[in-house]
Amino acid sequence: MGALVSALVWGGAAEAASKARAMKKARPVVQLSERALWRAKSWVGMTTLAKMSSAVTDDCSGMTRLAFQQRRLDLLPDDVLPEENGVTAIHRKARALGMLSDTPAPGALVFFQNTFDRNRDGLFNDGLTHIGIVERVGADGTVTFVHKSGGLVKRSRFNLQQREARKDAKGRVLNDWLRRQGKKTRAYLAGELVAGFAAVDERWRSPAPPRLASAKLTGKGDARTARR
Repeated sequence: MGALVSALVWGGAAEAASKARAMKKARPVVQLSERALWRAKSWVGMTTLAKMSSAVTDDCSGMTRLAFQQRRLDLLPDDVLPEENGVTAIHRKARALGMLSDTPAPGALVFFQNTFDRNRDGLFNDGLTHIGIVERVGADGTVTFVHKSGGLVKRSRFNLQQREARKDAKGRVLNDWLRRQGKKTRAYLAGELVAGFAAVDERWRSPAPPRLASAKLTGKGDARTARR
């Protein structure tokens, strides 16, 4: 009887373990872009990133870096150049990895140019100045993205098929304003300032450092060698 009970117990445990392994295998793998998008969406409405991290700048590039940040993964390249802002540096790394694209997709980075007068000359010549994360692409082509702008993590929209249209015929917003009117420039809609996209996957992760083989001390000869 004892052997039978034992067999039933062990058999039940084995079956449970088998089911657990099957469930683990069936569990969908969460992509880097999906996890980053979840994080970014959870921050909408926040005015500062300081409560979550002091290791990134409290701006648009800092938000995207923090959203994607994982072990050995940083959107910034190791060799940030003195003249680069965060957006330009991230774009350069994306280009080097062959990740740039003209097509928006959920979880992708979206780059914008000339969103403000960075060099303060009053002209429309400021290069890459803003970055966000694509949240979704609507059937009409309207893209919703998450970004940090004006001191707030927020959602905004753009439509690449109607870049210069604020709203459609039904009054639905296609493009939010992204650059204010200046002394020498007009205001610009988000769709007018889109400069491209970049996917983020495992290729952005830095290689793991090589493991150093630990020496095994076996016998008196090895011990003497270790002491030397």
